[in-house]
Amino acid sequence: MIIQIYAFTRLADALAAVDLGVNHVGFVAGRYGLVYGELDFSEARSLVEGLPVHAVSVALTMATEVDEIVRMAYAVKPHIVHISTDPLDVDETAMRTLRQRLPETIRLMKAIPVAGEESLELALRFAPYSDFLLLDTKIRGFPGVGATGHTHDWQLSRRVVEAVNVPVILAGGLSAENVAQAIQQVRPYGVDSNTHTNRPGSPVEKDLQRIAAFVQAVRRAIQEERG
Repeated sequence: MIIQIYAFTRLADALAAVDLGVNHVGFVAGRYGLVYGELDFSEARSLVEGLPVHAVSVALTMATEVDEIVRMAYAVKPHIVHISTDPLDVDETAMRTLRQRLPETIRLMKAIPVAGEESLELALRFAPYSDFLLLDTKIRGFPGVGATGHTHDWQLSRRVVEAVNVPVILAGGLSAENVAQAIQQVRPYGVDSNTHTNRPGSPVEKDLQRIAAFVQAVRRAIQEERG
């Protein structure tokens, strides 16, 4: 079970999280004035270069133009580029082009909002162009997909997991208190936390105690599944 945590802004916090058992270190690459925790490309590259070799760096982008996403990927050099804009802002054609223009060493993760039957359709449309799908919550007034702190219909998420042939990471309001139930219901490849692993009241400061509790809850859930 992959554990992915967003959105780091300090290398020291990211290193501590990796020591706690976090597999995917997520951060926002590009200062566009859209979401909390944005890093410029140089800051993001420094974070990537400071991680240990076994950690996977995941660069979330709010860019919608292929050229800008490619520019970020070559500047930052993450393991994974996470396309977190509204799905059709970077459509299938754009995803196909990204796959062609990015180095083979960089994988693509596409965020899919889980809100109704159309979520399954979107997942099936984008799975052929994605190395991962990330299922998250979309709320009006929030840019892109995710970072809302709210859960969604996990039954729909389970249907996506069963329907697509790429790894699915479940996000959306996950915390140490509910992640075990989410794993049991959805059976994802991985789980993701952002808002509920921040310090209370802060949209950017990571809380290492909350991260530790989240990792421990995931590990307990896996052990219980194995019996």
